[in-house]
Amino acid sequence: MQSPPRQKLAIYDMDKTITRRATFGPFIRHVITRYKPGRAAMLPAMAAVTAGYGLNLINRARLKEINLGLLLGREIDASEAAAMAESFAMETRRTNFLSEALRQIAADRAAGYRIVLATASYRFYVDAIAQLLAIEDVIATRCLPSGEGAFLPQIAGQNCYAEAKLMMVKDWLRTAGLARQDCHIRFYSDHVSDAPCLAFADEAFATNPHAPLRELADKRGWRVLDWPE
Repeated sequence: MQSPPRQKLAIYDMDKTITRRATFGPFIRHVITRYKPGRAAMLPAMAAVTAGYGLNLINRARLKEINLGLLLGREIDASEAAAMAESFAMETRRTNFLSEALRQIAADRAAGYRIVLATASYRFYVDAIAQLLAIEDVIATRCLPSGEGAFLPQIAGQNCYAEAKLMMVKDWLRTAGLARQDCHIRFYSDHVSDAPCLAFADEAFATNPHAPLRELADKRGWRVLDWPE
């Protein structure tokens, strides 16, 4: 009996893989400019928190939690956040998408790949960006819910980064009812933190890689894609 065809998955990181720049800083600027100008007073505190992260005083997850709280408050109205996310997604499409990344997504989709977005960015605004890309499957960092129609800046579970991202990809496969051996996986990323996911894939693509990933890709034989910005 002939075995069924393997499920083809193309999993993309988002920041600096599909976009030219990271998205959290632009999201902060977008919210302050369009919605919460008073929060500009929090920018020095955000800069201090970021400096603390640079000095290894806090980890990446805590950095995100503190700065999101400084931006949006201790409890965040989900409908308000959705409106911010929608307008930010439109701005991202206008100013921050890499055209070659969009072409690669279209080519993978045309070749029968199911497109998945796997990113450390916050799910509440990633969903809006994914919708513009016609991507239904999203793996991202979630916020803790807080009652009806609200959420907290604290992360629910893990920050979708490095080894945790691979764990979340595996969890998504299980939830989707997909066995690893029944899938052919492509993974695209710009950053060496995604080495676990790249190694997990059948085809690994280092896209506009920074120096550490470029070096690792050369050692591992991963394909390098240099997309013009």
